[in-house]
Amino acid sequence: MDNKLLNDKKKIIRILDKTKEIAARYFMRQDSLPAGIQVNDIALENLPHAGIGAEAALEFFEDNFADKITNSAGSRYFGFVVGGSTPASVAGDWLVSAYDQNPFGSNNSIAPQIERQAIHFLKQLFGLDDEYFGAFVTGATMSNFTNLAVARQWIGEQRGIDFSWEGLTDTTPVKVLSASPHISIYKALSMLGIGKKSVVKIKMLPDREAIDVWDLERHLQQVNEPVIVVANAGTVDTVDFDNLNVIGKLKNKYRFWMHVDAAFGGFAACSEKYAHYLDGINYADSVTVDAHKWLNVPYDSGMQFTRHKNLQKKVFQNQAVYLGGDKAGNDILNYTPENSRRFRALPAWFTLIAYGRDGYREIIERNCELAQKLGEKIKASEEFLLLAPVRLNVVCFTLNRKDLSVEMIQSFLDRIRDDGKVYFTPTVYKEIPGIRAAISNWQTLEKDIEIAFEVLSRLIPSPQLPQEDLKAVKAF
Repeated sequence: MDNKLLNDKKKIIRILDKTKEIAARYFMRQDSLPAGIQVNDIALENLPHAGIGAEAALEFFEDNFADKITNSAGSRYFGFVVGGSTPASVAGDWLVSAYDQNPFGSNNSIAPQIERQAIHFLKQLFGLDDEYFGAFVTGATMSNFTNLAVARQWIGEQRGIDFSWEGLTDTTPVKVLSASPHISIYKALSMLGIGKKSVVKIKMLPDREAIDVWDLERHLQQVNEPVIVVANAGTVDTVDFDNLNVIGKLKNKYRFWMHVDAAFGGFAACSEKYAHYLDGINYADSVTVDAHKWLNVPYDSGMQFTRHKNLQKKVFQNQAVYLGGDKAGNDILNYTPENSRRFRALPAWFTLIAYGRDGYREIIERNCELAQKLGEKIKASEEFLLLAPVRLNVVCFTLNRKDLSVEMIQSFLDRIRDDGKVYFTPTVYKEIPGIRAAISNWQTLEKDIEIAFEVLSRLIPSPQLPQEDLKAVKAF
């Protein structure tokens, strides 16, 4: 054995203690670290012939890189939808690395059983029928990919073709109907060979991102082939929800696969205040949810659910003696894209066991209440404009400027990032350049909203310009 490896094996407790110390220093400073940073490209070094050992590597990392890690796990990182990691999920994630499991089998380790238990908990949390089959994947993109792969198989079988065996030999294109699909839907369709141009954009309701169900039905009446309908349970910019109940009932009249992208909006089910947004979700043939968003577990972690376990197995079935042959038929690796899989269910299991239904209800309701408070401050301000009602945990707003532009927004956000106290991301909503504040961290409190609005007000571009042009946006 290499001497440094042997030496590190003997000092493993000391190495783990040093790792814990670095992590602890980060957690203790989390409230004061910059919420976002800009890091320039570094010069690439040559691989050393002789390594320096784990302790020296840890010291080198802390001295050179630790202060350049974005504080996305902090309470004022409002970019994208990043929840951070609860203490219990961090504990679980550390054990994932220590145990180094590949949880693809049913009985050769407890790991797959824990995954099944975590999936069962999550179905209860989201109000999904017990009949849904579920599995962990890397995130919402891979969840959408997995579910749409099963939808593709369903389309083929409706046509009398086994796409998993024959491939996309049918020249009839697969159509995907949606009003405001996430970019990961397009990526999944590209990887699946269905193609990005397969998406048929359905009208949105006025001043909404939600689908116009009448226009959807009009399209369904016009197609002679089974199609895929992608419904949103929480859009990116405004957390808008399609009417899942009405869409689901259309399945009594038309042949379509109903896929619900509930990457973070699915967590509305945790609260009686917001659960109505998900009425009708059990009509879905497949559902996407992201765990490293509002479940607040470490990257990477997502879940996919389908009512069509048999079709999912047709798509992802392995055939290899070393994988157990026919005896491995119900192993999870026969239902997901990965054969080698990280034990990413363990952090989710830990946090669900640790905080339960009540704990997650409190996180979701607190985050939503804080989003409402920020929205109220934005709406009352003469310097900003709220672009859409605050439905859940995202505030979509912009500067009240006559010469508003994408460049102005980006410059403003760059100054906010460099200030260090809070981090937002830009967007364009209804052709208006804007700003998104996604509040999904378990640590975020009212003081963080006060700090965020103070920064927004202090760093607003000057001079003030006429405000008439965008005033109509406040009409809602």
